[in-house]
Amino acid sequence: DGLLKVYGAFDTSSFSLTQEDINQPEGVYFKLNNQNFYSNASYSKILSKGWTIIGGGSYTYGNTKVGIDDADIKDVENSAHVKLKLKKRFSNRFKLNFGAEQFVTDFKENYNEPNFAAKLGFNNNISAAFTEADIIFSRKLALKLGIRGEYSELFKQFTVSPRISFAYKTGKSSQLSLAYGDFFQQPENEVLKFTNNLEAQHTQHYIMNYQYSANNRIFRAEVYRKQYNNLVTFNDEIPDSNSLFTNNGDGYAQGLDIFWRDNETLKNIDYWVSYSYLDTERKYRNYPIEATPNFANTHNLSVVAKYWISDWKSQIGFSYQYGSGRNYTDLNEPGFLQKKTKDYNSVSLNWAYLLSQQKILYFSINNAFAFKNVNGYQYANTPDANGNFARRELRPAADQFFFVGFFWTISDDGKDNQLDNL
Repeated sequence: DGLLKVYGAFDTSSFSLTQEDINQPEGVYFKLNNQNFYSNASYSKILSKGWTIIGGGSYTYGNTKVGIDDADIKDVENSAHVKLKLKKRFSNRFKLNFGAEQFVTDFKENYNEPNFAAKLGFNNNISAAFTEADIIFSRKLALKLGIRGEYSELFKQFTVSPRISFAYKTGKSSQLSLAYGDFFQQPENEVLKFTNNLEAQHTQHYIMNYQYSANNRIFRAEVYRKQYNNLVTFNDEIPDSNSLFTNNGDGYAQGLDIFWRDNETLKNIDYWVSYSYLDTERKYRNYPIEATPNFANTHNLSVVAKYWISDWKSQIGFSYQYGSGRNYTDLNEPGFLQKKTKDYNSVSLNWAYLLSQQKILYFSINNAFAFKNVNGYQYANTPDANGNFARRELRPAADQFFFVGFFWTISDDGKDNQLDNL
């Protein structure tokens, strides 16, 4: 017999506020009303001679209404995804799967303000076929090969994406893997609603990964290089129907990710440390030069620890987050994205008290030491009498956040709870 799974979800939100703005003393009035619906269904069945068929589809509906002062923007997006896959294990050393899928997107936007109105949008159908093979040469060495072809009706473009990965067991508890892959991504809706005279953006991934796992300890290290081509560029700060769009952008991202978790060395203590290093530059959007985007920071560090105290029926938690400064453009000095914000720091504490096996009372405080973190700066549109541009800090809405919650888990065995997730 086959197995059918169906899932659906709906959410809605609505709020309004007056946001501080250095160019408008009275602030900018902003309102948002959003409705989203998502559903998916999948079916799998084992056929004769070892074949398995897997099919599924999903549908997404999004209706977003945004008001910014006198401007009203309504976005409606309908998208669907259908996929069919066949797979078979021919032997303990060879497994094959292949299939096809279809993506359908319909996006419409109505823009209205007192002296201007516009209707924008696009339709895009993407057809894809793929195949992937797993080859096991020995107990230590395995290979995965794959290729994917896509056709975009909007761009009248066909792309081919080869992918390959090796995995080699270096020991009883460790593994080294290498991977390469080509990936294509459609431009964002904010671009496609104005033009379809573009191509898909292209990325090449090179990844080397090492992992060790034994005795309740995990160590993982990964180095990578991503090469970006055909990135979308435009000549205005905010794109519109008169902007000049091209695929002349490029860039790269390379870095290192390290993760260590230990639940064995210290009694009743589970802790983990993660660190990432990122070196990236891009020439895309309206960037005049290749530069590090303002969403990317070079160093990130996270330290988390949990301590179980049996006599108190409590779990005490601690976490520290660090991020090096992010680039921003100082309008009072020459250059583009030439300055960095101060580093980000946050220490958070939490306490989970076990009322019973499945009931937990939870307390937490975020940024317990109230570090004054800065996300960036907003500059005035025009200079003052001395030729300087005034600015204001862009900071979190609150330096600290307190949370009190009650978690009650219901399960068949009467033992499951959310303690591991807190």
